[in-house]
Amino acid sequence: MTQPYPRITAIYMTTLSNTSSSPHEPRRLSDCKPRSKRIRKIRESLIMTGLISCGLFSLATTLTIIIVLAKETIRFFNLDEVSLADYFLGLKWAPLLGAEHHFGIWPLISGTLQVTVIGMSVAIPLGLITAIWLSEYAPEKIRRVLKPMLEVLAGIPTVVFGFFALTIITPSLQWLHGGFEVFNAMSAGIAVGIMCLPIVTSLTEDALRAVPKQLREGAYGLGSTRFETSTKVVTPAALSGIIAAFLLAFARAIGEVMIVALAAGSSPPQLVDSLVNGFDPRGETQTMTAYMVQIFLGDVSNFGPEYYSAYAVGATLFLMTLALTIIGHIVRVRFRQAYD
Repeated sequence: MTQPYPRITAIYMTTLSNTSSSPHEPRRLSDCKPRSKRIRKIRESLIMTGLISCGLFSLATTLTIIIVLAKETIRFFNLDEVSLADYFLGLKWAPLLGAEHHFGIWPLISGTLQVTVIGMSVAIPLGLITAIWLSEYAPEKIRRVLKPMLEVLAGIPTVVFGFFALTIITPSLQWLHGGFEVFNAMSAGIAVGIMCLPIVTSLTEDALRAVPKQLREGAYGLGSTRFETSTKVVTPAALSGIIAAFLLAFARAIGEVMIVALAAGSSPPQLVDSLVNGFDPRGETQTMTAYMVQIFLGDVSNFGPEYYSAYAVGATLFLMTLALTIIGHIVRVRFRQAYD
């Protein structure tokens, strides 16, 4: 029987006959040279040694920090000028001025929480709304452009945010209300919130996009609008990741140094006069990290209670951050949802 397309058939048969000699054909297992087991074991041992070394280095660094903080903090509380009751219950922090020193930690904790709460009041709502818009509303082309631009903020040095607070935010607040001082908690808190905005937005958006598409399609199939699907289906399903992002930003704000050192001031709230001073954002304040910077500038003796108080403040800050980490882990375990 005559073939309908003799030329095509001839080309096809020629191609099949030359396939074995094609340079693009993968080599057969019998053509490959066996690898040396000794070389493979040496390479795997080197990789495993490197991984274990990195883990041990991280662990050793953490233990060294804890040992140094614990050692110097114990030395601080062994001084005659310091008492545990004054430190944990005192409402006055004045270690550098006057003949009588006061080491009540609550004014520094109050200033730290004051700036942090203001910052989170800016970062969390804006970050959550931006993340929902990027995840559920923004076109893919716009999202690919806006998200990297937003994450660029995370690479800006914090000292730049500090100068931004002094030169832009503070004059704007003074123009709106004349009661703001040059150094104030509100200006520092807003700058801290802007700094934490990329953390909240990026991690929250990743958590929202990790929600399976089937949940969205099921909500749309039941007649839900896009807004109802975003707020009542997707957001609750990603609650674990969202709360983890909030707590990470909270811990980042508590440990911020340069912004509060430049914009917040160097005088902690005088809670001994009135507890209201710890809630007034218009005046000067001092955080725990800013006090540590002030001490380590070298203006005090390395053997006095003022110097060792910085380690006690650092240990207190470490415990606060550790508590946030533990709470974040509990929340992630409690609200985690696994999907097939």
